[in-house]
Amino acid sequence: MKKSEFKNSFIELLSNNIDNLNYDEKIHFIKKILTEYEIEKDKTDRTPVNKGQPWNDHQLELILSLPATKKNCLKFAKIFGRGYGSIEQIYRWASTPKNQLTKERLNDAFIQQIMRVKRNLELRN
Repeated sequence: MKKSEFKNSFIELLSNNIDNLNYDEKIHFIKKILTEYEIEKDKTDRTPVNKGQPWNDHQLELILSLPATKKNCLKFAKIFGRGYGSIEQIYRWASTPKNQLTKERLNDAFIQQIMRVKRNLELRN
């Protein structure tokens, strides 16, 4: 299919009524579908070039300075050459209270790094 054909088909599809959603609701719905599609393709079609490599504090600061949304996880996965799930995991560890971590997790160097970077960000704000 040529790009112009795809574009015309896509616009025609977008012109359809979707459960009586208004324009803004329809755009939000479409963006949500596109994000979910990108996440699935990221998991299956993209090989993270930096998988298994250590994170530096600056990368973690950038990630933790923005909210934990699907779009942000996807964006940072692409920027840093990582998997979507690794970004998700950073947000999960950063939001887990210390008293809910097991002893072995508390001693994990990566989790300690995330907690330290998170604490430094909180002190700056």
